[in-house]
Amino acid sequence: MLPFLNELKEEIYAIADFWESRMTDRENDGFYGRIDFNNNTKKNADKGAVLNARILWAFSAAFRFDKTQTTYLDMAERAYNYISDYFLDPEYGGAYWALDFKGNPKETRKQIYAQSFVIYAFAEYFKISRDTSAKDSAIALFRLIEEHSFDKDNNGYLEAFGRNWGAQEDMRLSEKDMNEKKTMNTHLHIIEAYTNLYSIWKNEKLKNKIINLLNIFEEHFINKNNWHLHLFFDEYWNLKSRNISYGHDIEASWLLLDAANTTNNDDIIEKYKHFAINIANIASEALDTDGGLWNEYDFEHKKLIQEKHWWPQAEALAGFANAWQLSKDKKFLDRLYNSWEFINKHIKDHKNGEWFWGIDKNYLLLKEDKSGMWKCPYHNLRACILTYEKLYYTIIKDSIYNIK
Repeated sequence: MLPFLNELKEEIYAIADFWESRMTDRENDGFYGRIDFNNNTKKNADKGAVLNARILWAFSAAFRFDKTQTTYLDMAERAYNYISDYFLDPEYGGAYWALDFKGNPKETRKQIYAQSFVIYAFAEYFKISRDTSAKDSAIALFRLIEEHSFDKDNNGYLEAFGRNWGAQEDMRLSEKDMNEKKTMNTHLHIIEAYTNLYSIWKNEKLKNKIINLLNIFEEHFINKNNWHLHLFFDEYWNLKSRNISYGHDIEASWLLLDAANTTNNDDIIEKYKHFAINIANIASEALDTDGGLWNEYDFEHKKLIQEKHWWPQAEALAGFANAWQLSKDKKFLDRLYNSWEFINKHIKDHKNGEWFWGIDKNYLLLKEDKSGMWKCPYHNLRACILTYEKLYYTIIKDSIYNIK
């Protein structure tokens, strides 16, 4: 196991170093918006809120992992200042969805998914900087979400709003998503953000909101008949899709338990430990013989989407490490090792750095961005940190040295 831990540690540095060396925009401030499949930097590409928040989170987390890497602290400060100066709306509050390459607002809608990632990142940055402005801004965003997005009549959170928090006709995160008012994906990242915020701000209302979100997941999103997660609902909680996202399944398995642990409620924690193992188990049905995790299952057309993207592979590391830590069942450790072998063989770009977007069923690379609006140092760097820490902690705590 120790050689595996060393590989994870080296990968943390490699990912962070790629983003520092390749994405820093020294002409227009902040970070570039895109590097294409051929590793060409697109200096005039738009800059997304999700990308920049994930960059901030990643460098903050990397510095917290290893405080000798002072460059990561510098990059985190750069990311924080850029988001604060350019993305935060000084008139209506909240973060714009996208800027042009010079930092001018381009898409000003208030997507709750993006607000959540800014909270998540600001909280992480506060942990390394103790900058109270980051904490205050995260709290202000939390209050905006609760004021405008929380559905007081039906519970849950609505997807998106205009710049002034008015109604938004198109609420989709991307073209492939359904235009529905409530999604599992956004709720997952709200609870993720709230959990990180609670780690620096022990507010009772925030804690109750985390508990409420856990109840929402149990009631609406987690299908206890098969342990997959439902994805799309209307505002009245009528289910609109039966498609399966295996990456979100395995991500939710550990992330929801992380949220449950903040409650200090033994019943909730034990419940979500049980959920974590069951969800990790069912997500494993999408594992191919090569160790890679298929993306999705299209319920309507009864077919597997035979692509393996980078982020479900990353979440498989964290999810299987978590399931093994909970259960000590060796099958999860085997799945973890196999996932890492698949990433090493097919997803990591050993020549140019970072991870490829993914491969198709014939092992051909998908010609998608190396970095961009959605391709960020978040899933992969986080998975390496979480997996390293979970395994290292378990080795030290339980003295399990007889595992290969």
